[in-house]
Amino acid sequence: MQRKARKAYVPGLVALLVAVAAGCTGAGDGGGSPTDPKPGGPTPVASPGKYRTLREPCGSVSPATLRELLPATPGLAEEQQEKIYRGTAAVTYDTDRRVGCSWKADSPDASHQLVIDVERVVSYDPAVSDADRAQEVYARKETAAELPAPGDSTGSPSPDAGSSDATSTDDTPPASGATTQTVSPSATTTPSAGSSTGPSGAPGAPVEGLEPRVLDGLGDAAFLDDAVARSGSAAQNRTVSVVFRTSNVIVTVEYTEQPAHATDVPDSAELQEKARGLARKLADQMNE
Repeated sequence: MQRKARKAYVPGLVALLVAVAAGCTGAGDGGGSPTDPKPGGPTPVASPGKYRTLREPCGSVSPATLRELLPATPGLAEEQQEKIYRGTAAVTYDTDRRVGCSWKADSPDASHQLVIDVERVVSYDPAVSDADRAQEVYARKETAAELPAPGDSTGSPSPDAGSSDATSTDDTPPASGATTQTVSPSATTTPSAGSSTGPSGAPGAPVEGLEPRVLDGLGDAAFLDDAVARSGSAAQNRTVSVVFRTSNVIVTVEYTEQPAHATDVPDSAELQEKARGLARKLADQMNE
């Protein structure tokens, strides 16, 4: 008797389970159950940047290039030359995020300074890639440089366009990079013997074709700035800055010359050629 009652009960239970399953299926046909994924699926995560680390900057420039850019006093002791070309590393909080190096050499004719700043940009927004965030940072630098509009032959370099932008890209403290030579907005440029006059009429201004401008063929985006200034009775100094972006890394090269004689003006074409040449070498190293 017990066995028969058990047989009668099992089919009833099965029928109940089938009915429940059918009810759930029917509810799903009406437009999705609460457990179904939301329309469109999960938000895609942006790809990380191409570069995860940074090259040591003081060793990124060959001794031959440094000697070309930074001529030292003839007959200088070998130890002193080695110290000059060894460079001074910038103090930063994280060498995987920002590095820099500076060099300075004096000769009888002029004083030269070279500064390299390298920043690896990281986006903490999963919807924005590191490269896109780096482009935003680069765009701010280009805007701050106040480059003349294409075809504008009357524009002159911004007084402080030679300084680098140390804007931080995230919540981490800004790195204390290498000290760069900035030009005070109050600095003035006065006519002097032998000085060149560019399209703007200002002595020392770049000649036509050498104005501050966007550069092609260097990284993903690049621009060049050229600023001349004099403070007090010192000779005019010229700073050429080349800034370029490759993926999520932004590199700034600043090359400054200050003649020993107040009547001399640094040659724009020569400084620009040397600064651009070094920038191309650094870009090639990043692609190795």
